[in-house]
Amino acid sequence: MSDLSPEEQWRVEHARMHAKHRGHEAMHAEMVLILIATLVVAQLLLVQWKQRHPRSYNMVTLFQMWVVPVYFTVKLHWWRFLVIWILFSAVTAFVTFRATRKPLVQTTPRLVYKWFLLIYKISYATGIIGYMAVMFTLFGLNLLFKIKPEDAMDFGISLLFYGLYYGVLERDFAEMCADYMASTIGFYSESGMPTKHLSDSVCAVCGQQIFVDVSEEGIIENTYRLSCNHVFHEFCIRGWCIVGKKQTCPYCKEKVDLKRMFSNPWERPHVMYGQLLDWLRYLVAWQPVIIGLVQGINYILGLE
Repeated sequence: MSDLSPEEQWRVEHARMHAKHRGHEAMHAEMVLILIATLVVAQLLLVQWKQRHPRSYNMVTLFQMWVVPVYFTVKLHWWRFLVIWILFSAVTAFVTFRATRKPLVQTTPRLVYKWFLLIYKISYATGIIGYMAVMFTLFGLNLLFKIKPEDAMDFGISLLFYGLYYGVLERDFAEMCADYMASTIGFYSESGMPTKHLSDSVCAVCGQQIFVDVSEEGIIENTYRLSCNHVFHEFCIRGWCIVGKKQTCPYCKEKVDLKRMFSNPWERPHVMYGQLLDWLRYLVAWQPVIIGLVQGINYILGLE
């Protein structure tokens, strides 16, 4: 084997694998059926769990999103990812701690949305650059810069993974912090009526005055009026909808028309990107668990 070229060694190993599994067609078919059945049952259970107990589902999903990739990182010695994960976790833990304190400090909502909006923009840009690098490699444009295809593809896939992973993670943390802060302020509750009456001069997201006099301390910025006629700081309501994944009014829970809010066509991809991150959550958080369950079933049944 040592005298063979890498391509010839791969062919020999491939032939050995086929020889080892020859005559196991029935076992392979049974393993495929177990995989399909497990995927269907798991999907049904997850959907029911999400509908009946959304808070516990979101918390468990967030924990798995946060922990599962670290296991593979340590196992495969991806130290760069681990360093970035530790930095992100440290700052996010501090921001989450501030968001869950009672009474809520007046500057906390701004701090929370600024941090998660920053991570959102960075992950969005990183994902776009990674996707472009992959496409350039597929079209052979990497050769113009004398970059090896494998190096260019590894670079693109790595950036794409970083962007999508941290994009999903920050949106889940932002949603949890948004619920805590809005409930603490008192103008929002997940079920039932708000505990406080909303004045026309107060933003229900951050709890601060919408308009302030020149001699007063406060936040001066543009405002946005929803179709339900409730007025908010533009930064707050955009953070509530994009970063916090909310599509209802923070006070009366009326549906927010995102197309009207993001009338600029350059801003609409942010909404589609957020939907893409929601779809990928299942792949990152639950797919490894389901595959592990399938392997456990195969082991118990003696299918190897």
